[in-house]
Amino acid sequence: MNEEIKAELLPSFEHFIDKGWYVLGDQVKQFEKDYADFCTTKHTVGVANGLDALIIALKTLNIGPGDEVIVPSNTYIASWLAVSYVGATPIPVEPRIDTYNINPNLIEAAITSKTKAIMPVHLYGQCCEMEAIMNIALKHHLFVVEDNAQSQGATYNGQITGSFGHINGTSFYPGKNLGAYGDAGAITTNDEQLYHRANVIRNYGSQKKYYNEIKGINSRLDELQAGFLSIKLNHLNKWSKQRNHIASLYNQMLHGVGDVVTPELANGATSVYHLYVIRTNKRDELQQYLNTHELGTLIHYPLPPHLQEAYQELGYQKGDFPLAETIADTCLSLPLFPGLTDGQVEQVCNTIKQFYHG
Repeated sequence: MNEEIKAELLPSFEHFIDKGWYVLGDQVKQFEKDYADFCTTKHTVGVANGLDALIIALKTLNIGPGDEVIVPSNTYIASWLAVSYVGATPIPVEPRIDTYNINPNLIEAAITSKTKAIMPVHLYGQCCEMEAIMNIALKHHLFVVEDNAQSQGATYNGQITGSFGHINGTSFYPGKNLGAYGDAGAITTNDEQLYHRANVIRNYGSQKKYYNEIKGINSRLDELQAGFLSIKLNHLNKWSKQRNHIASLYNQMLHGVGDVVTPELANGATSVYHLYVIRTNKRDELQQYLNTHELGTLIHYPLPPHLQEAYQELGYQKGDFPLAETIADTCLSLPLFPGLTDGQVEQVCNTIKQFYHG
């Protein structure tokens, strides 16, 4: 990917050096417009990273101590950390075992008088079942904050991720489908007031230099990363198509192989396959076997948030969220990235078949 667009990136770097404007300049404004257009939202606010995007989104909604936010039990810990950092309490809800995403049918049972928002996470690249989630939020007068860090470009019933919620956060960490060359993130929203408040919060609580309306933070997308991201955004749909092609090959070649369970899509949902995650009860042995054949894999994620030491104060025990624990114990992410050839996919699949059948 980097070599493919290197010739486009270098002029952007030269422009950054020559102009001498490093924070909240023209390239940030341009990327914010470009990304808002991509997400079909009115506004984007560029910030320093994906976690900050979620924290600022929650702060913008005045969510804080005493409030509860519904989160998936199966997610990267950043989703929970954002809730904790504003002083609220994450309330986990189990996923659907086939899609790995939060199960809308279980959300209402977790709602209390303290619930202020639902944070669906479009995990591994697949859009959550947003119609049901938005209907629940409307019924109970709750905010929706999408965690869109892994799914830029995925859709539900034709609507793109990052455009459903009241205010949403995404990450441009280098490993994401739309990745910067350093850390970066963004907020998307259609709400004018939330947009302006998020802008103020990210910049020390200030609209006018040295005059501070509120206690904000310093979390700003820098000019260099914004320029790079605008270039990469032009290639994102092409890269997403490549990811879908690779995933379809895996689905075909791994069908019926051993106890391998391949990922499924919810009705109406699409995925941009940030990750291709299979499940198997022989996960650790399979991973070791693939490693001996110089085929690298990863585990996303080996320990769910409710069992992390960081959240021991919530008092959860092993067995409290069995589906999240099952996924953590059995999931394995296979190689998937733009540029991976059909032959390389076949090599991975053949090696998996050898593991099961000798």
